[in-house]
Amino acid sequence: MTDANRPARSLPGPAALAIAAVLGTAVTFVVDMGLLWWAALIIGVVVAFAFVGLTRNMVPEEFRSGADGTREEGTALHNTLVVPIALALSVAGGLLSAWLLDLQLIEPVAAALGGLIGSALAFVLFHRLGAMLALSFAAVMVAGVIATAVTAAVLFFSGIPPTATFARMLEYGTRPDSMVQIINDSTTYYLAAVAVAIGFKMKLFNIGVDGQYRLAALLAAAVGGYLIMPPVISQIVVIVTAVAVGGAWAGIAGYLKVARGVSEVISTIMLNAIATGITAYLLSTDRLAVQISTNNIGTPPMEESSWVPGIPAGFLGSDHKIFGLVFLAAAVGVAYSVMLNRTRFGFELRATGQSQSAAEASGVNVKKMVFLSMLFSGMVAGLVGLPQLLGSSHYYALDFPTGIGFIGIAIALLGRNHPVGIVFAALFWSFLNQAAGILPFDAIPQEIAVIAQATIVLTVVVVYEVVHRWGRRYQQQQIGRQLDGTVETTGGGEAK
Repeated sequence: MTDANRPARSLPGPAALAIAAVLGTAVTFVVDMGLLWWAALIIGVVVAFAFVGLTRNMVPEEFRSGADGTREEGTALHNTLVVPIALALSVAGGLLSAWLLDLQLIEPVAAALGGLIGSALAFVLFHRLGAMLALSFAAVMVAGVIATAVTAAVLFFSGIPPTATFARMLEYGTRPDSMVQIINDSTTYYLAAVAVAIGFKMKLFNIGVDGQYRLAALLAAAVGGYLIMPPVISQIVVIVTAVAVGGAWAGIAGYLKVARGVSEVISTIMLNAIATGITAYLLSTDRLAVQISTNNIGTPPMEESSWVPGIPAGFLGSDHKIFGLVFLAAAVGVAYSVMLNRTRFGFELRATGQSQSAAEASGVNVKKMVFLSMLFSGMVAGLVGLPQLLGSSHYYALDFPTGIGFIGIAIALLGRNHPVGIVFAALFWSFLNQAAGILPFDAIPQEIAVIAQATIVLTVVVVYEVVHRWGRRYQQQQIGRQLDGTVETTGGGEAK
């Protein structure tokens, strides 16, 4: 709609946001008196979304541009893709918020606050969600539907009722204690996925995260167990040790890549095997280990001064604690995002990943970038075992968790190497792992979760590739239209 066709009235952006939020909250609160809370919330958010759509032309232009600055409202793509995705995300955000708030608040208040959050999201997403990001969300939704259908088909042909199985998993996975375990598992998965994602951004496949974090955890646990240090200093020393060991071990692969042209896939696989051998050699009572129990040996338990206190999860209704290093994982995610999008190193890293020859022609030291990428990837990998080490076990033993590095590869692919996308991918992966724990008690194979995980990763990779190709064509068409408009405007001006 052109400026000439726009209504004479205008509605300031903050005022429109406030009206939508109040309207959605009020409708949710009133309807909740006669319907279930989730139905009332959906109706409230839909009403707020309808208000936003009806008043969209009254909102100033600065509030109606996508996050990347593009102006897409009113286009066919916005109406057919962005609007439905924005509505679905608004409703989902409101429902999730209300469900979490209901753990501490009474149901009417939780539903009203969920309606408030969902209605605010309706305004923000309607005006700010870009077509490409909406397309990414659509791809995830499609992948989820396909994975669910495949898993349901496997259950059905195995003689197991799919609906009852999914309901059982959902019920068990949303219990308070299960949610704490999901968050704790997600913390380690997130760190592993970020370590892998740093390499992926450079088109490097750091398959050695598993060996890097296990060796780092072992040596960090040994330092923390044998050296008695004051609080804070002890935690810092353990963390620095883990980062240094992980970075040094990955740096070997980086050096071989730039100095001898050895594929990082081959070198990191070999380094995984070497790390396993070194770990087995050092984890002996003749060297770094002591007897932990009758059937277990490990490094000396760290003094309490080296522990990182957990976060009480009473707000989730659980007596268990969330790993305190969840804040470290969050800091790593923020640093990863800032590094990629706000620094010269991040720009050169992405540029080199897109085209090494073009980056080199632009003055980028490609060999240096390859080495540093592997180094930083390994440094983050060194942190993977610390939430478990400092928050729960307090020593490295034979039963220390393994295989997290390979899970990180799947989660990085699922989250598309995006710091926020990896969060949801890690939570989803952890949920499936935890929810599947109840299945053996119902005589249902626990491998159902593995089928769902593998299917959704494969589907997301395929769907995203299709989306990426379509997106590039769409962007080229948009640029072509803009250039045509510029040429026409310039030509018209010369004619005058």
